[in-house]
This record gives sequence, structure tokens and C-alpha cells, in this order.
Amino acid sequence: MIASSTAPAPRDGARADCVRVMVVDDSVVIRGLLSRWVEADPALQLVASHRNGRLAVEDIERSNPDVVVLDIEMPEMDGLTALPLMLRKKRDLIVVMASTLTRRNAEISLRALSLGAQDYVPKPESSSEVTTSVDFRRELIEKVKALGQRRRASGGFGGRQMRAQTTAGQTVSQGPVSRAATASAGYSRLAAAPAQAAPPALKTRPYSSVRPRIVAIGSSTGGPQALQQVFTDIGTAIREVPVVVTQHMPPTFTAILAEHVAKAALRPAKEAADGEILMPGHIYVAPGGLHMTVVKDGGQPVARLTDGAPVNFCKPAVDPLFDSVAKVYGSAVLAVVLTGMGHDGAAGIRTIAAGGGSVIAQDEATSVVWGMPGAAAQTGLCCDILPITRIGPKIAGLLSGGLR
Repeated sequence: MIASSTAPAPRDGARADCVRVMVVDDSVVIRGLLSRWVEADPALQLVASHRNGRLAVEDIERSNPDVVVLDIEMPEMDGLTALPLMLRKKRDLIVVMASTLTRRNAEISLRALSLGAQDYVPKPESSSEVTTSVDFRRELIEKVKALGQRRRASGGFGGRQMRAQTTAGQTVSQGPVSRAATASAGYSRLAAAPAQAAPPALKTRPYSSVRPRIVAIGSSTGGPQALQQVFTDIGTAIREVPVVVTQHMPPTFTAILAEHVAKAALRPAKEAADGEILMPGHIYVAPGGLHMTVVKDGGQPVARLTDGAPVNFCKPAVDPLFDSVAKVYGSAVLAVVLTGMGHDGAAGIRTIAAGGGSVIAQDEATSVVWGMPGAAAQTGLCCDILPITRIGPKIAGLLSGGLR
């Protein structure tokens, strides 16, 4: 009988601080390929691989992985069934869902995020495409490393307390939000670890004195959960302004994300169409595989979709959106940078700040990965660095003309 799982011995030179990875996929070809990619990275250590969710659940405590790459469709026990069982055995486990780009799998992946998965990676359709896809390999390994290293550094999700230096010289403490306050949006595990020593203070700048006429949001890893929280908290405050969102996502996923956002916001939300007029109270999500910008056409703000080269390895990317809204709306822009890997959006907020607009960044404690919001915060051009539960209410207050 062929063994259905492996538990490799530590390779020569493997460090104790390597991220421990389990791969779960019913395809022996893909399972072997992903395992070799993990083993090839000196920051990662493959501790197990399994062909279905049942075997993975049974092995969680023995193998003790930091990160599990989990397929969705598998015999005996699929990924969505296995996910909560894994998290029950190890509540600070990082799970990255891997699925092909079908609508069903996209819906399951987003459902998995609400059940505790930290992220997803879209797989190419065939084994041969997986083998040759440089982008898939890069995205998978980058996410596994970023999520796993943050978990090991913080002893679980919790992060460090953040302090923002106001222009008046006052230090504002922004520590982790409570588990009770965030459980409904899937953030119950973000405050699992005790706060560590605070890093150096970050500078902020005053909000624009002009009431926002558009809200532009950029997000990536952890973004679907963060967007759900923000739009739930904003309530009806966006009824007088359009909202444009760039979330790093592939095609199919963005259409389903828009449906989820509509339910959270109780406002119309959809993938943007090229040339459509941006209407107050409506939410427009950049379609996967296309950049979204805002331009003036006949005196009206319209969405413009382009199939240009990736920006910051992303398409859609946040920087083109932020640059464009700054040009159209000037000091009436309110931009928000939520959790995500990399630094997309940091260049765009320089354009927004130069035009007099306002920027809010999510804090480190409640970010799944403090890459994008961290890069934004480091510019010193943000007006606030806030935990996720305070961002929606802050936006609502600014749109009503108060809370500056």
C-alpha cells in the first residue's frame, strides 16, 4: 500500500525558526510539486503532505505545522470540512486555501475565509499549467512565508501595539482590538497573543478640511474579511458618495466579493464596468485581471478599466486607482489602505496627500499582513492608523462632516 502522507526529516541546515508547512492535495503530481517548492525555500520546512482532509486533521498535532496549504476538492474529506477541524486542534494555525478559478471554488474560498482561513491562492486549471506557472509559485511561496513568519514572530496573530505621532506631537496608542469586539467578522484570532513592545512612533498629518466626495479602498491578503468589517460598520453613511475598491483578486473572485460587500454594506455593489458613471451610494470593485481608474467624462466621474501591465506584481493594483482619484477629486478624496502583502498603494497615497486628500491605514495588530498598510504608515502621510473596528465608524464620521 502506498503511503498517503509524508513527514520529512528536517533537511540539512534547517533552522529552528523555519516556517513549518503541511501540503494537502489529492493530486499526487500537484502535492509533490508544491512540496518540492516548499523544500526549495530555505525559510520553509515541509513537515507533512496528505492526499485528503481526514489524514491532515489526524496529523495536525503530530506534525505541528505553522501553515497548511489546503486544497478544496478532495475525496473522503474536502478542504472546507477539514478547515474547522484543523483550527479546533490548533487555533493559531494558518490555513491558505488553494483552488481553481471556478465560481463554485471562488465561493468556497471566500466562505473558508469567514471560517478562519487566512488567505487563498488560485491554482491554474491543469497540472501542466501548475508546473509551468511562475506566478502561481511566487504567490504561493510569498504568502506562506509572510503569513508563517508573522505567526512565528508574534507567537500567533496579535501583533505589536502601534503608536501614531500626531502633528501636534501627541502620542496615540492603538493596541490590539478585543476578541469579543471582532469575532463576528472573523478577527477573533487576531488578538490571540499578548502585545509586545511598541515600535517607534509614526507620524500622521491632519485630515482634509473638505468633506470627502469619494472613498477609495485598497486591500490584499486578509482584505475580504477586513472589507466585510468596514462595510458593516459604515452603515448608510456612504449613501452620498461612491466607493471604489481594489482588492488583489483574480477574475471570478472579484464578482463574488462584490456580492459579499453588498450584503455587508446593504448598498449596491458590483464589479465596475468600463465607462460607467460612478453613482453616490454605490460600491465598485475592480474586476480581477484589469486595472481600475477614475476619470472625468463629460463632467461626470466614470470608471475606466485597462488591461495594462501589472503594477507591483498586481492586476488590479491600488496605485493606479489612488493616483486617478487624486487627479479627479483632489482634497475631497478619502483613501483607506487595509491589510495586505507588499507596498501597493504607498506611491498612490503620496499623490493623494499632495492633492490635499486624506488617508487612513489599518494598524498592525489587526492586519493579517502589515505590508501595504505598513508601507502607507511609514510614509508619514496618513491621517490615522487605526484598528479595523474603528475604520468604518471613522469613515462614517468623516462623511457626515465630523470626527476630524
